[in-house]
Amino acid sequence: MLLVFLMAVSLSMDAFSLALAYGTLGMNNKDKFILSLIVGIFHLIMPLLGMLAGEVILSLFKFNPDILVAIILLFIGIQMIISSFKKNEDIKPLKFSEFFLFGLAVSVDSLTLGITLPNMGLSTVLAPIIFAIISCLFTFIGLFIGNKIEKLLGDVATVIGGAILTIIGLVFAL
Repeated sequence: MLLVFLMAVSLSMDAFSLALAYGTLGMNNKDKFILSLIVGIFHLIMPLLGMLAGEVILSLFKFNPDILVAIILLFIGIQMIISSFKKNEDIKPLKFSEFFLFGLAVSVDSLTLGITLPNMGLSTVLAPIIFAIISCLFTFIGLFIGNKIEKLLGDVATVIGGAILTIIGLVFAL
């Protein structure tokens, strides 16, 4: 259960980081709630889609699933760390139609992580639900905290999330 929680927190860091930035733009409470809910729904759906894709991949190619788990976790973790050093220069208020794209963008890593869930011995029902709840909460909190800690924690949050996934990936590689 601790592993699922750590993975959920790691997956939620990019949503939290972006929410910190967008929280400074004066979104109303209704929009903050809707955006947080959309992010949570994507973090529920994407791992489930990933699990389906993983079953197909593993049935077509016979190899040790732990190696696939390690490669995917390392890839996601390193990608999150690298992306934390890129600057978000053109942050502008989101239109309602852009909430969907925001949710999709911050949950793509959940899709690839979903491929690994069955091979890690994790609950394929409970894990996506926890991912959804944690990411929804992190987005909501990030939108409210906004500019108070954006400069202090925004990029650091993504680095921490990437580091946690990288460490978990290394554990599976060993």
